[in-house]
Amino acid sequence: MEHDGRTSEPDKRTLRREFLTVRNRLPADDVGATGRTLAERALELPELAGARTVAAYVSVGSEPGTRALLDALRARGVRVLLPALLPDNDLDWGEYAGPDSLARVQHGGKMALFEPRGARLGPDAVASADVVLLPGLAVDARGMRLGRGGGSYDRVLARLERAGARPRLVVLLYDAEVVAHVPVEAHDKPVHAVVTPSGVRRFPSA
Repeated sequence: MEHDGRTSEPDKRTLRREFLTVRNRLPADDVGATGRTLAERALELPELAGARTVAAYVSVGSEPGTRALLDALRARGVRVLLPALLPDNDLDWGEYAGPDSLARVQHGGKMALFEPRGARLGPDAVASADVVLLPGLAVDARGMRLGRGGGSYDRVLARLERAGARPRLVVLLYDAEVVAHVPVEAHDKPVHAVVTPSGVRRFPSA
């Protein structure tokens, strides 16, 4: 049976609430420790070892931490692109130049995000990335990712496809967020790998 979005979306909303509830109960010390471990695991990926440009994001709140990884990539000489949220929920991009290059931006009633202060490179800049690190709430045994529901990264993935770009897609999660199944819609795309504190899992069908 085909899903038209209306059928599967309530299931996605329910799952999002469940995963966010668990995340929001995590002690700050655990979140910080997880970020450091994730950086160590992710840096072992051959895709990142050979990457010249990585599109990433700055974790906020109880998300699995990315800051240690951003700094480690930059120390390797990797060009790191970070998103800036546009009014229509699309993403522009700017270059990460260290912690002082980030600005805290409040987007209306949404959560505050940390975005690059420098020049904007345009939404198409993501197509230059060798690896794209995607935020998410869960990934299943097929590599299908459950996002937060804003649609920003659906647009990114569609833009990459239109451009003929084929970066490696990697999601960073807590161990319990790798699950058997998440609901999918026609536009959903599998990721190539998930990195959790306990290791890396690859999805050859991506």
